[in-house]
Amino acid sequence: MYTKYDYWIFRGSIDKEVCNNIIEIGKSQIEQDKEKGIDVTGLTGGNAEKTDDVRLALGERTLQQAKKEFGLNDQNIYDKTYIRDSEITWLNRNNYDWIYSTILEHVNQANFDAGWRYDVDSFDDIQFTTYRPGGFYGWHPDGGSDHFAKLKRDIPGVTTKEEKGRFTHTQAADRVGKVRKLSVTVNLNSGDDYMGGDLKFSLDEHQTKYDSKELTIDEAKQPGTVIVFPSYKYHCVTPITHGVRYSLVLWMYGRPFK
Repeated sequence: MYTKYDYWIFRGSIDKEVCNNIIEIGKSQIEQDKEKGIDVTGLTGGNAEKTDDVRLALGERTLQQAKKEFGLNDQNIYDKTYIRDSEITWLNRNNYDWIYSTILEHVNQANFDAGWRYDVDSFDDIQFTTYRPGGFYGWHPDGGSDHFAKLKRDIPGVTTKEEKGRFTHTQAADRVGKVRKLSVTVNLNSGDDYMGGDLKFSLDEHQTKYDSKELTIDEAKQPGTVIVFPSYKYHCVTPITHGVRYSLVLWMYGRPFK
């Protein structure tokens, strides 16, 4: 799908003190989750996970690049690699409505000004993410756009553990039958606090407005910067080599494109 704008950015639009407050909330909640025995590992829907087994970090490699570099094939690529290394927690809207109000205001403006104007009417809880040295999130889209990607209803006792693990089912009634259409990421701390951790997009090689097929969003490292983009676009967060990166992520849902 061609769009005039691959992403829409609001540079430093959230006050630094507000960002610092959110960071402290997220850090505290991650520690509380750990004390309760809640898994704070950033998981993915069906992709290779980081486990105690010896696995290779994809980093910002594509699957094709990893297969060549690591000597893997289609059969073992998912058994030998992992695509994500981060810690996460979820910020419930009932407790943090002020965060939702701020982000949704940016989403609505971006959706209109960028010319997408997608029909969106629901969203997940906000995810707070921590990337420490070695942490990354490899190339991925946030979801499919067609009817095969629609969320199904999670029925206790019927929905299998495997289906839950693929994140294809939901208990949220307002998301059943819908797909992710818009993604939002908020950079909470300054790029001076860490090295690596770049947000990158993979682009159509036929586009002429960029010098490369991969676009690094340097402006994203300014604290309080909000970036909105269509969820089907491939993107990644490159490996952290020093320091810690904190961010928020939110996904907007709507009926499949037709």
